[in-house]
Amino acid sequence: MTRRAHDLMHPAHWGDWLRSTGSLAVAVAVMEEAIHIHDTFHKSSHQSLLEIVIYLLVVALAVAGSFTIRWWALSLGKLVTAQSGIAAGAIVRLVSTGLGYVVLLFAIFAVFGLSVQHLLIGAGLAGIILGIAAQQSLANIFASLVLLFARPFRVGEDIVIRSGALGVVEGQVRGIGLTYVTVRTETGTLKVPNSVMLASGIGRHATAPPRDADEKK
Repeated sequence: MTRRAHDLMHPAHWGDWLRSTGSLAVAVAVMEEAIHIHDTFHKSSHQSLLEIVIYLLVVALAVAGSFTIRWWALSLGKLVTAQSGIAAGAIVRLVSTGLGYVVLLFAIFAVFGLSVQHLLIGAGLAGIILGIAAQQSLANIFASLVLLFARPFRVGEDIVIRSGALGVVEGQVRGIGLTYVTVRTETGTLKVPNSVMLASGIGRHATAPPRDADEKK
């Protein structure tokens, strides 16, 4: 087990949330101060000094923001791990980290007075292009979130998969990852894309078919 996965095994305490909230408050305060100084930049006669101060505040914002993202993602990951397992916690931690850095990037742009509206339009266009290019990968990632929270099966369970692409597959679930579900079958290990699993009929494997009431008599 990696160190990042091991961190999720410990339950989230009030100290984790306090640390996360405190770092967020510091990041917001630094951003507001940097924006305020940038707004008075062109009116000041000490522009060289203010420019240095602004860049120092941006560095402080990046550092404080990075710690905020790390601690909030870890706290959320611990919370989800306690309820849905370490695989779900790891995915939530990864997604939270990615979204957090996007927000941090927008905050830095806001300090320099860049139009957030234009940035959102550009990010939207880039998102559409990225979504088209990585449609299958994104579908697997979102499917993994649905599988982990809906929990139609768990790691270690024997299941039957009925899919038009796969046919009928029987095996034991060995792992649920960001893009694949690992299933051990009689013929070997099979990695099934999460989107295929989400679109399949899934049931628990029975050692023997149930008998009718007449047969029991």
